[in-house]
Amino acid sequence: MDRTKIGYLVGGGLKENFRVRLTVSPQEIQEGAFVVIQSGEWNYYGIVTDIVLGATDPRFADEQMEGRFPAHISQALHKQALYANLEVLPNLMLEVGPELGTPEYKQWQGKIDAGLKDPPRILPVKNVPPHHAQVFLANEGDIAEIFGDPNEKGNFIIGYTREQGHPVCIDMEKFVQRSSGVFGATGTGKSFLTRLVLAGLMHYNKASVFVLDMHNEYGFDDVASDTKKAVTGLKTKFKSKVRIVGLGAGSTIRGQVPDFNLEISTGDITTSDIETLTRTLNLRETTPTTLNALYGSFGRDWFTQFKSMNRKEIEVEDEKGKTKKVPHPDSVAAWANENGVNVMAAEALYEKLSRLFDKPYIVEKPAADSVKEIIQSLENGQHVILSFGEHETDLDYLLVSNLLTRKIRNAWEDKTNAFRTHGKEEPRQLIIVVEEAHKLLNREMAAQTTFATIARELRKYYVTLLIVDQRPSQIYDEVMSQLGTRISGWLGDEDDIHAVLSGLAGREALRGMLARLQPKEEVLLLGWGVPMPLPVRSRRYDEEFWKELLGGKEKRSKEQNLKELGF
Repeated sequence: MDRTKIGYLVGGGLKENFRVRLTVSPQEIQEGAFVVIQSGEWNYYGIVTDIVLGATDPRFADEQMEGRFPAHISQALHKQALYANLEVLPNLMLEVGPELGTPEYKQWQGKIDAGLKDPPRILPVKNVPPHHAQVFLANEGDIAEIFGDPNEKGNFIIGYTREQGHPVCIDMEKFVQRSSGVFGATGTGKSFLTRLVLAGLMHYNKASVFVLDMHNEYGFDDVASDTKKAVTGLKTKFKSKVRIVGLGAGSTIRGQVPDFNLEISTGDITTSDIETLTRTLNLRETTPTTLNALYGSFGRDWFTQFKSMNRKEIEVEDEKGKTKKVPHPDSVAAWANENGVNVMAAEALYEKLSRLFDKPYIVEKPAADSVKEIIQSLENGQHVILSFGEHETDLDYLLVSNLLTRKIRNAWEDKTNAFRTHGKEEPRQLIIVVEEAHKLLNREMAAQTTFATIARELRKYYVTLLIVDQRPSQIYDEVMSQLGTRISGWLGDEDDIHAVLSGLAGREALRGMLARLQPKEEVLLLGWGVPMPLPVRSRRYDEEFWKELLGGKEKRSKEQNLKELGF
């Protein structure tokens, strides 16, 4: 095994980091480096969380030796009296058996082949290697052993190790089984990272992807806001697999015509959909009572009937011939009086909902059942990107995304029950991509929206979420705890860092590593889809990426990887 030796083990334990005495310059090692500790028949894998300078006597560190002693003595003292230790967070261990080619190895392998011994498998660290066990930088074989072989189908290269440029993979089969998240402060390249992941999912083709594209970034070609360079859209590379949906009849996205348009029927809007807009519309506490009364009066037609009402008054004469003003028969007040609803509450709700009454994509009779077409496309193995076009307000995003997701959830639950009960076709795995996730999954909204239910429960119904957000601390902690794989760029806020690392072992050691990532092109991989945390240099979303993903180019050498990383 061609590994680079960097030191030996001098202390530590399972409840604290291992301490490694460096035998190379501390400038050759970075925080986050992936290291292997060899000890007899076992390998231990961990990452460097800190580099600490030390001295056998504090006086040697406090006082410079150069000039006081001859150069050869000064150098010898440096090597003997001054040192550097690594703090290594241990994560995994693997039995590798006796030395290859020895009789003991043949005997060990024979027991495995005969079924007398379990084959070696990656395990969480359960014991510790002895003092002075040799420590090495992980090589490409170690990375492939832990994170998967890049040449095997289903392993998607997300980036490269920062020191040596070895490819690091995410297991797509595991990735799609649980909800996941892409995080990073504004300007750290979340959208590019999300495009990478989506391209990998679409190429993997074992799950359908439904993207709620609030800012029209993922479908058609775009221009990067900082570099002004062209950015390839997913539709360009996956023409037949991706369907672009525009919100509202006749809508276009960046001057291009979508595959079809989405119009929402007034009959599909439920009272619970309105309740999810409580914060956005600043609705009162009396709103649920008024909405229930409307549904009781008109059923599914409540939205249309309420919209057709007015706030007019008419003049009538009483028995004495005097003129007085009373509510118009078609007014909100007249309906409220007839149904025992507070008039002021009803009129206030009417005024707040007037923002929805004017939305061009909400119609009484849509030209086509586009919601059904979206569901059928996803069931048939296509991917759907809903671009909101000019309707980019929080109100549009909250209403449309929650309504669509509710219908998709119901369809997948029905399909799963039919599969399990009657043996019908197994549902296709579905991933719903949610931008600005904190607007839908904060503590107030989580209990009301469909998304929190999906994150908690719908894995067994073949539906998971991919949430994209710059403020993970504002996402409900119960939802964050359900996320499997987390891919995080740099985060400057302490609360956001805490949220991303919540529920993970060794999070205190990872906290500083996450805060010290480069603002762009460096991410920390965490959670279910990766065997252990690891900071990597993310791939670049460019033509080179597409050639590698879709074919037409040979696998790149280690030297090419290093060149891309700037070494």
